[in-house]
Amino acid sequence: MTSRRTFLKKAGAAGAAGAAAIAAPAVHAQSKTRIKWRLQTYAGPALAEHVIKPSIDSFNKVANGEMEIELYFSDQLVPTGELFRAMQRGTIDAVQSDDDSIAAPVDISVFGGYFPFATRYSLDVPALFHQWGLNEIWAEAYGEVEGVTWLSAGAWDPCHFNTVNPIRSLEDFKGLRVSTFPTAGRFLSRFGVVPVTLPYEDIEVAVQTGEIDGIAWSGITEDYTVGWADVTNYFLTNNISGAWCGSYFANSDKWEALPAHLQELFRLCMDSSHYYRQYWYWGGEADLRVNGAKLELTSIPDEEWAEVEAEAVRFWDEIAAETPRTAKVVSILRAYNETMSKAGRPYRYT
Repeated sequence: MTSRRTFLKKAGAAGAAGAAAIAAPAVHAQSKTRIKWRLQTYAGPALAEHVIKPSIDSFNKVANGEMEIELYFSDQLVPTGELFRAMQRGTIDAVQSDDDSIAAPVDISVFGGYFPFATRYSLDVPALFHQWGLNEIWAEAYGEVEGVTWLSAGAWDPCHFNTVNPIRSLEDFKGLRVSTFPTAGRFLSRFGVVPVTLPYEDIEVAVQTGEIDGIAWSGITEDYTVGWADVTNYFLTNNISGAWCGSYFANSDKWEALPAHLQELFRLCMDSSHYYRQYWYWGGEADLRVNGAKLELTSIPDEEWAEVEAEAVRFWDEIAAETPRTAKVVSILRAYNETMSKAGRPYRYT
């Protein structure tokens, strides 16, 4: 065995030397310094194909060898709940997720993910950030935290239930074990829902084994894309939020070390990702409700669902009382939704 190892070692060294001599011109041509980042998304592989991978592929292509971003999926390098701290330490360079799931140590993290009834449509999220002041509030909040730079927020899909057994009344929520986001779970527990936190890739198996009864994590597009429509039977048309709010973050030292043109390229690619999701989800949600064959649609009557909306008002009051900044965000959400309601169709139907 010792002789064999010695032989392999010598053969490998000789082969490498020979290959280097033959390929010397190519090595010279590729010798320019490359910046490498490791970015982890909240999404598993199937979902990442839509919510981030096209934009990262574009970035790597346009960066033309100056920089390369290695994309990692949910929990692949670091558990989702530890992503913020890992980014601070420099274990990873960037993150795509919501503030809530990564336990961001800022008071406004509660508004990431699904904040109950904050939005009705996906376009509400960019409007709130770019035109109603949330960009400045998020930048201020993360500016108080060492080591992490918040970069951009965008919209994903609405928050619906897909379950093994049908939901047709609030009574069906009682004792229902669902995988969901922290703040959404905190709100839904008021109606008897039992929130469960699981690694993303374990959710499908947890439904199959009966560990959970369903998922309150997405709209119907994701249900079909990631396989949850294959292990559940029903989709509740009522939702507690019209759009998930997620963001991009980076380790501050790594972000500040980037040349200005690469920072701008990354901003453009974030915007392309935000744009792609707008139409991918919007079209998918409608198409799969009408043409999808895997999930039966159910609804809770409007007069009963009004209890959930009324409870959301009390929930907003509690969040507003936490800090002056959360109060400011809630006041913006209220003013925005009042404006949309007064504007009427198509901005608001109720």
